Amino acid sequence: MLKRVVLVLGFLSTFSTSFAQHDAVVVSETPVATAPAQAAEVPAAVTEKDKIKKENKDFITHHLLDAHSFDFMVEKNADGTEKHWGFPLPVIFYDKANGFHAMMSSAFHHGKEVVESKGGYYKLFHEKIYKTDASGTINLDEHQHATNEKVLDFSITKTVLMVVVTALLMIFIFGGIAKSYKNSLVPTGAGKILEPLILFIRDDIAKPNIGAKYQKYMSYLLTIFFFILFLNVFGLLPFGINVTGNIAITAALAIFTFLITQFTANKNYWQHIFWMPGLPLPMKIVMMPIEIIGMFIKPFALLIRLFANMTAGHIVIMSLIAMIYVFKNVIAGVAFPFLTFVLYLLEILVAFLQAYIFTMLSAVYFGMANEEHHHEGEEGVVHH
Repeated sequence: MLKRVVLVLGFLSTFSTSFAQHDAVVVSETPVATAPAQAAEVPAAVTEKDKIKKENKDFITHHLLDAHSFDFMVEKNADGTEKHWGFPLPVIFYDKANGFHAMMSSAFHHGKEVVESKGGYYKLFHEKIYKTDASGTINLDEHQHATNEKVLDFSITKTVLMVVVTALLMIFIFGGIAKSYKNSLVPTGAGKILEPLILFIRDDIAKPNIGAKYQKYMSYLLTIFFFILFLNVFGLLPFGINVTGNIAITAALAIFTFLITQFTANKNYWQHIFWMPGLPLPMKIVMMPIEIIGMFIKPFALLIRLFANMTAGHIVIMSLIAMIYVFKNVIAGVAFPFLTFVLYLLEILVAFLQAYIFTMLSAVYFGMANEEHHHEGEEGVVHH
């Protein structure tokens, strides 16, 4: 609990709390059971410092992962039990033997309960749903990975919830701005703050990098910039919201840029990929596979850059907070909160910077796809 309290006080956030409710059939209250032959070996003697390090590592990992419930705070009781403050989310999954299942995440009690549904038994283990037996046995391999049968998960997880919330927030904000311009060209409300950013994307990103055809890409560039920016800002809150630190989300955004680039490209773009003009025949053959590989490297660079930077920022901040509990002295209690605050301010800059970089590189790719070929000696300058 202390770790969450440090985050709350450090970042001056106010939480609204509610208790998770149990509304599904609970079969067992026993913890995760592992196969005896495959259970991990436990050292004979573990120091208090090692326990704290392991607890901090698990806490950071849990903070970064997606979750089937939205927890604001976790309170540890003296008897070792935990009390989660938050609310459950809908769990929807498909099991090929028993079909579709729907329930609230509180049925799993954060992985401590086995749920019976349609004759099958299911358990939440490391935020993944596995098919198990009535006692909740989770079999582990030599790498401590579960070998139980997985289900096809369609749940509304914390990441999915924040994506929906961000989308609705953008519709509300920008829909209001669009309506205000019908009455007056002078921005009002949120438009006073966001109009400079909108003009910046148009005048300093779209026009210089795309050229005359920039207008057909403006809706996407504005959407992707503010979508990433809002999610990055939400990620700065101490709720464990790490949407842009989820590689599936960044991959989806990069795929959108990739598809738009390919489907709006002109003939010159494809000619430079498959048959580079102006080169000898042997070099054309050599360059073709390189250019094809380059098509896929560009979106890959987009998704890795956003994912790695946002995840690294969260890990560093959480690690600095964890160091307070490792050293447990006055110096650590003063130095590490101060360093955390400084890096938190840097993370605010990174939140804007990563949204800008993703949008700018997308515009560059769109400009490359629409670049017109100019022969040698032809007058004029090509604007990218």
